[in-house]
Amino acid sequence: MNKNKTALAVPLAAALLAAAATTPAAAYGNPWHSAWGASPQTATHTDWFPNWSEEGFRNQSVRQVIRAGAQGSELRVRLSNAYGKTPLRLTGATVAKSAGGAALQPGTVRPLRFGGGAAVTLAAGAELSSDAVSLPVQAFEQLTVTLYFQDPSGPATFHNVAMATSFRADGDHLRDAAGDAFSAPGNQSYSWYYLAGVDVRSPAAPGPRRDAVVTFGDSLTDGFGATPGADRRYPDALAARLAAQGRPRPVLNAGIGGNKVLTDSACFGESALNRFRRDALGRPDTGTVIVLEGTNDIVQPDGPQDRCTTGPRVSAQQIIAGHRELIREAHARGVRIIGATIPPFGDSGYGTARGDAVRTEVNQWIRTGGAYDAVVDFDRAVADPEHPEKLKAEYAFADHLHLNDAGYRAMADAIDVNAL
Repeated sequence: MNKNKTALAVPLAAALLAAAATTPAAAYGNPWHSAWGASPQTATHTDWFPNWSEEGFRNQSVRQVIRAGAQGSELRVRLSNAYGKTPLRLTGATVAKSAGGAALQPGTVRPLRFGGGAAVTLAAGAELSSDAVSLPVQAFEQLTVTLYFQDPSGPATFHNVAMATSFRADGDHLRDAAGDAFSAPGNQSYSWYYLAGVDVRSPAAPGPRRDAVVTFGDSLTDGFGATPGADRRYPDALAARLAAQGRPRPVLNAGIGGNKVLTDSACFGESALNRFRRDALGRPDTGTVIVLEGTNDIVQPDGPQDRCTTGPRVSAQQIIAGHRELIREAHARGVRIIGATIPPFGDSGYGTARGDAVRTEVNQWIRTGGAYDAVVDFDRAVADPEHPEKLKAEYAFADHLHLNDAGYRAMADAIDVNAL
């Protein structure tokens, strides 16, 4: 990327994100508090992570499991048609407590309504919150949202690397407590569709809070390599640490697998610059953001080039300039921002001397530049001390680019919770 490209990215981000500030996501204020969220992406096909986004849904129910990160006596569900080209007609929706897999706990199924109606149409590019639902929720409790589309949905706004199983079935199964209708082969996916967030509120804690921690990044934040369906990403492990210390706070995952600081991707979402205000700062209760971005800017140009990874090689200074813009955005909103160093990838198929030199320079700036409010050194937490260009063997996923459960737990353990 040349200097002009970097210079253009900032005003583009400002224009796009000013528009995002007019959506309901920026307006869902007190007394609602974030309990879960996912960063939306445009419909795309990737061989490494197949999904249903391009084909969408017609006369199908889509059942999706998430884990709440905060408690409340009421909840609401936020849906996104951010990348839809046409209005999205949702015939009906429910929320319930999960009984494992596609099954629901009997007696917990609640209809979701929108302005009092069961059906709703989301305009292209819009986000919408449901009406309040009376369903007590505990932190770390699994919830299931089921959406039914009678008419063709068209390509779906979705989140690719959910690391949790979603289900589909032909017909209307909004209220089925059993998961039998969703069990046919080919009816499972590791992505989320149209879900943007879940908020909670409680009369016992009605006041404003800005205690949400948003973890913002790429697949290392998304949790690729962790055990699917087990909630063992590093943000999950951080939330568990905080709860165990009697300091519970919602930890929200705003990672997108393959994401870059500087460049949009057909497969891996808008750049960090172009999505930061929506995905990290677009919640009134965001108090702290942890940024782990830059790996893909470095490694993708050195790997096989296709529609997903195409892009120029970039310098450490260009990546640093992108980080500085994220810091300015956060500080303008009064949000604390923590910089995370980039873990090594020397044993992966993407490892090059050039790439490691860029990574080392970016990490040195994060550690010593003083631009971030605090630093978490993920690099040193998971690198092999004898071969610092590589991950520790016990922390590495099979591709030696991502982490396993133990590696993500080590990342969470490296965070000074007092810095949050």
